[in-house]
Amino acid sequence: MKLLLIRHGQSEANAEGRLQGHLDSPLSERGRAQAQALARRLQGEGWQIAALYASDLRRAAETADILAAHLNRPVVHDARLREYDYGLLNGLTWPEIEALGDQIGLNLRLDAEWPDIPGAEGLEAFRARVAAALEDIRARHQDGDIAAIVAHGGSLSVLLSHLLGLPPRRLFPFRLSNASLSIVEFYARGPRLALLNDTCHLPSQLRE
Repeated sequence: MKLLLIRHGQSEANAEGRLQGHLDSPLSERGRAQAQALARRLQGEGWQIAALYASDLRRAAETADILAAHLNRPVVHDARLREYDYGLLNGLTWPEIEALGDQIGLNLRLDAEWPDIPGAEGLEAFRARVAAALEDIRARHQDGDIAAIVAHGGSLSVLLSHLLGLPPRRLFPFRLSNASLSIVEFYARGPRLALLNDTCHLPSQLRE
């Protein structure tokens, strides 16, 4: 089995520099162009994708819809693939976060000790829901299948950590760009990371 991991295209909130979490922001015009470029790549390379799964948040769902139109596959939405819920911080800009004080913004920027964020999702609950979604997807497919997941930088980073057996020292150990493609291949001895954060399908004006 192969698993294609795709981060959504740029959202309007991305363009505004907002921490999104569960903020339900649509794709920006740039994000739609990024998704179209990725769709053309997958179609041109002849990927025979058996199923396309996506977070139900708009930025991921809209990206998946663009891919589905090129790949002729329906989209299965799963709320467990959503981004981490930052609670009070959902939708805030970095200056707004840093204005809250209490080391919250500094710790987030430095990836230091995870701050206590009012209303935020528990870290173990976040890891557990993403892992559960992944294992359900794997259970639906046979060895030769190719499946794609369209989700978020945080949820995909946690998913990769789970697959590769990385210790949970850092919540988001991978930095994934908008409309990036990562690929995990599964073998009898375990999964292998074949591609990480690839954006070669994006022209220079659409890259971060």
